[in-house]
Amino acid sequence: MAAAAFITGVSGIHITADERAFLRAAEPWGLILFKRNIDNQSQVIALVNEFKSIVGCAEAPVLIDQEGGRVQRLGPPHWPAYPPGAAYGRLYDCDRALGLEAAYLGARLIAGDLAALGINVDCLPIADVPVAGSDAVIGDRAYGEEPAKVGAIAAAIARGLMAGGVLPVLKHIPGHGRATADSHRQLPVVDADRATLDASDFAAFRPLANLPLAMTAHVVFSAIDPVYPATTSATMIADVIRGDIGFQGVLMSDDISMGALSGSLAERARLALTAGCDVVLHCNGNFEEMQAVAGAVPRLAGIAAERAAAALGTLDRPDAIDLVAARVAFSTMMAGGQPTGARIASS
Repeated sequence: MAAAAFITGVSGIHITADERAFLRAAEPWGLILFKRNIDNQSQVIALVNEFKSIVGCAEAPVLIDQEGGRVQRLGPPHWPAYPPGAAYGRLYDCDRALGLEAAYLGARLIAGDLAALGINVDCLPIADVPVAGSDAVIGDRAYGEEPAKVGAIAAAIARGLMAGGVLPVLKHIPGHGRATADSHRQLPVVDADRATLDASDFAAFRPLANLPLAMTAHVVFSAIDPVYPATTSATMIADVIRGDIGFQGVLMSDDISMGALSGSLAERARLALTAGCDVVLHCNGNFEEMQAVAGAVPRLAGIAAERAAAALGTLDRPDAIDLVAARVAFSTMMAGGQPTGARIASS
């Protein structure tokens, strides 16, 4: 039987008996991990393997937000700390090729960390383009303020993840950078005109339209749809995300438990899927909410199932790389130096 059209969280470092029964019955397409689910390497491996065993799919998506900077669920002492996205942007400004190489290599190293745990999807890269006065929720997570630069660095990061056998999730399509509120807490409304959005916010995403997965922004773009945020807007998804930007991969919602959305969890899930999302994401591990979401979503079918299968079909074995040497080279790059040997990522 096909998986259901949602990604779920769980409550802690082990899957409880109730969660085990829920996962077996609901068969979510994927699992997303947060710091509450992380203790040490062997524990994460066991949790990931148990999830995949319960849903009966060795390639079931297991996601995490491992960006670097203030958004990384894995960190010291068991895993390395990575720089925020803005660090790649600063290096790019000094030396474009070196900035792209560093972005690629940082992502390749993150992929090595994740693949060792059985985690096969990273919610990265970010193509949001901040503007003056925007909320700090994106801030130094962004690679810069020029769409071409943001798109180029995001593409290098996506290549690095995929070279390490990890699928990238492009976020937050079609752009959270201009929002003046944090969608975790409230609904942002962007009043920029369509021409401005096309030239800036949306432009950063167009070069990335061939990526296998993307995550929506809980943001209202009043010039296009003054009522619904992109996640639940059929107009935004058809006209902008699938149309203008041209994204044709799996479209997943941002977390539907966030404060930007209104209505019950079931209503939010149905609205997102009806608008054109393929999969809904529910993150907080609240068992009652998990049940509500599961009860509201269908099984993956039709074009959504085809997209899901195609995304997983792009997973490949990691390329051969000396991770120890790569970490040394990465440290040299981020310190402003030039690594020895051939550059790893093309410009």
